[in-house]
Amino acid sequence: MSLKTLHSEPVKDEWLDHYGHLNEASYLVAFANASWAFLEHFQVGATYFDRTGCGFYTLETHLRYLKEVRAPAVLEMEAMVLEVDAKRCRYAMLMRVAGEPCATFESVMLHFDARANRSAPMPEVPFAAMKQAEVQVLPDWAGRSVSLR
Repeated sequence: MSLKTLHSEPVKDEWLDHYGHLNEASYLVAFANASWAFLEHFQVGATYFDRTGCGFYTLETHLRYLKEVRAPAVLEMEAMVLEVDAKRCRYAMLMRVAGEPCATFESVMLHFDARANRSAPMPEVPFAAMKQAEVQVLPDWAGRSVSLR
């Protein structure tokens, strides 16, 4: 899976800060909404959780703000699988507005069995689909840490 648009939504007025642009926390809200679409794409979203008691919990997230977003705007989220193993998925998203990159998001999720209260390997079908979707070349912004240098 290279970049694939899985989710879009308009900026909501309550997401704007005092300066009139998208509040930094609201970027994460939009990416979290898009994460549900990402999970549904691989058939491990809300329906999967309701049926099995298993789902994905976020372990780590990294956001980069590239360009301010002001209303009215439609956020378009493109997703990609960076790497996956039996219990974890590292994925990334690019937020665009009118085709312009505005933010990046990178996250690691853990497959978790809520009924057993522990991590568990994901089922073979979604694991194989995620594995097949892994990008061959990571984007240059993936894996960055926060620093002044």
